[in-house]
Amino acid sequence: MASVTSLTAHVHQRLSDALTAALPESAATDPLLRRSDRADFQANGILALAKKAKANPRDLATQVVDRVVKGDLIQDIEVSGPGFLNITITDRAIIQTLAARATDPADRLGVPFTEHPGTTVVDYAQPNVAKEMHVGHLRSAVIGDAVTQILEFVGETVVRRHHIGDWGTQFGMLIQYLDEHPHELDREAPEGTVETGEEAMSNLGRLYKAARTHFDSDDEFKTRARRRVVDLQAGDPHTLATWQRFVDESKIYFFSVFEKLDMEIQDADIVGESAYNDMLDETCRLLEESGVAVRSEGALCVFFDDVKGPDGNPVPLIVKKSDGGYGYAATDLSAIRNRVFDLKANTVLYVVDARQSLHFKMVFETARRAGWLNEETKAQQLAFGTVLGKDGKPFKTREGETVRLVDLLDEAIDRATAVVREKAEKVGLTEEEIVENGRFVGVGAVKYADLSTSAVRDYKFDLDQMVSLNGDTSVYLQYAYARIQSILRKAGDAHPLAHPELALAPAERALGLHLDQFGELLLDVAAGYEPHKLASYLYQLASHLTTFYDQCQVLSDANPKEVVENRLFLVDLTARTLHQGMALLGIRTPDRL
Repeated sequence: MASVTSLTAHVHQRLSDALTAALPESAATDPLLRRSDRADFQANGILALAKKAKANPRDLATQVVDRVVKGDLIQDIEVSGPGFLNITITDRAIIQTLAARATDPADRLGVPFTEHPGTTVVDYAQPNVAKEMHVGHLRSAVIGDAVTQILEFVGETVVRRHHIGDWGTQFGMLIQYLDEHPHELDREAPEGTVETGEEAMSNLGRLYKAARTHFDSDDEFKTRARRRVVDLQAGDPHTLATWQRFVDESKIYFFSVFEKLDMEIQDADIVGESAYNDMLDETCRLLEESGVAVRSEGALCVFFDDVKGPDGNPVPLIVKKSDGGYGYAATDLSAIRNRVFDLKANTVLYVVDARQSLHFKMVFETARRAGWLNEETKAQQLAFGTVLGKDGKPFKTREGETVRLVDLLDEAIDRATAVVREKAEKVGLTEEEIVENGRFVGVGAVKYADLSTSAVRDYKFDLDQMVSLNGDTSVYLQYAYARIQSILRKAGDAHPLAHPELALAPAERALGLHLDQFGELLLDVAAGYEPHKLASYLYQLASHLTTFYDQCQVLSDANPKEVVENRLFLVDLTARTLHQGMALLGIRTPDRL
């Protein structure tokens, strides 16, 4: 089905036509239409237009009002203040537009596709091989997952890339230590069981600590470990086989954490640093031959006029070190080449900690100078802030250690399960449903707390608030959805059915107008990579629903059949919108809570 034109777009067109009729030279002038608490919409564009035309704004506004077609869409339009236009929509237009959204067979709710779809590579969820994921990995994974789903929903082709840390000097240390202690990873799982992700990472963690201790205390081992790095980079079969074992063991763990996060990660999308190893030499050669990179004290560097150290001297981007080793920049620049020329990306989006902003600024500028990025092909960092504790400081354990991501998720699920269990008897949930819903509510609470905050801002991790039934939380939204499902189950023979002929109560109008904004909101969210705007929209939708419940009883023998059906129609469309919006944020909406 074709997308449904929003009421905002319809009103915008009516005003534009009236403006052109009143003042022909104003063709294509934006009437600056927005939602208003004084009417359904307010248009402010006439003030600037009147100033430009040297006309009286109220007189011009009156001329526009006289030329606006009313009746089917616009019920009333009046001049306010110095020349504002207050517009009220007909009840019939609201319900007819919502009915068109509700009958979308693809269940897209009439949401339009972006006008100019392209291909976007999204680089997110970047754990490190042989290291546990911690709270710092949460935001990249959650924000990146939401952005990819939203982009795909509006028609963009998305290529997921998980740029895991699977290359570097630490692997020489690990491989050499395991060669000298071949039974270090030997752990027999009890008969009939399979090693879990956490057990696999626990084994690697023990190996890493033992190897690091040996590396720091034994110079001869340190020398052997560094030679092993050379073997790895040269492709020595035995060394590569051991390295691959580390990667495979780590992936077992990665997949277990992402499964707990209720995120689907495909193995084909995991393309780590090692994947670009064969490109590094050519990347450096291209940069040096083009003059983008120059030799400085034996290293291959790129300099920038606006990047200087505390001493005032230029701080370069080091592509190749003086000892012949490659820096992160060489890998990141090679990845850009791959994503632009092989994957045909129009946009490469990096969901990466804001503390790496300077690095990516220099990498992107280098790629632009090399001609790999341009006006048609761009790279952008979606920078995110830090997860803080209740004290406003970086989130740590009581011992000062970084919080493990699995521990954080387990605690959230435990807290949420307790909340679900309190109401379980009233709803009639089985123990299996309590456990499942506890997981959906707990993980949803963590995700929503992250996504409801603008990515660039820090936010406080407060589980008590996250699992609260009140306020701006995912639990509030999930209970709103479940409450609608309860009403629909109790409706009996009554079914959701739109009745455009009915007059609407104020709460019905407010709910309907907000529902109509879903499509335009998603396009705006996708264009700016701002999932927090979707979270805000959904919270406002649930708030409108609460007001509607308080003021407009849905199932009542006192209501005519048509009123019951129309209100069931409104709550049913609200539930579908909540479900779709939450799904785009990666959050489940259980039918019963």
